[in-house]
Amino acid sequence: MNHNNNNNNSTTSNSSGGGNREESNNHDDDAVLSEFLTSLMDYTPTIPDELVEHYLAKSGFQCPDVRLIRLVAVATQKFVAEVASDALQHCKARQTSIIKDIRGKQQKDKRLILTMDDLSKALREYGVNVKHQEYFADGPLTGVDPSSRDE
Repeated sequence: MNHNNNNNNSTTSNSSGGGNREESNNHDDDAVLSEFLTSLMDYTPTIPDELVEHYLAKSGFQCPDVRLIRLVAVATQKFVAEVASDALQHCKARQTSIIKDIRGKQQKDKRLILTMDDLSKALREYGVNVKHQEYFADGPLTGVDPSSRDE
């Protein structure tokens, strides 16, 4: 019986020790967060503070803290960079398949042409569905002589 009593005490002391570690981890997390937010004051994001403030205000959110505005700007910048990178991968895959289909002049031209379809596919991966209007240049009659269109 005494053995069980010691066992319970050790469990209790381990449990309280774990609580101290959790408090220590929370304190460390708070310190890291505070340091990060302070570092945002020295950082100039690609997206201007005024633009972020405008769209936050337009959505009904107002915050006088510049650090929070810059945090939103950094998160937005990261999102845009990831979408652009994914769109580039779609573009490369599409153009690789075109080159495999058509050997010749296009093979020499190594420029990448990002299309709205590439961007739409990348955004779809993040849950954003884009529907774009068909422009004059995208229409089936593009490049057709105007006099032959009526025929």
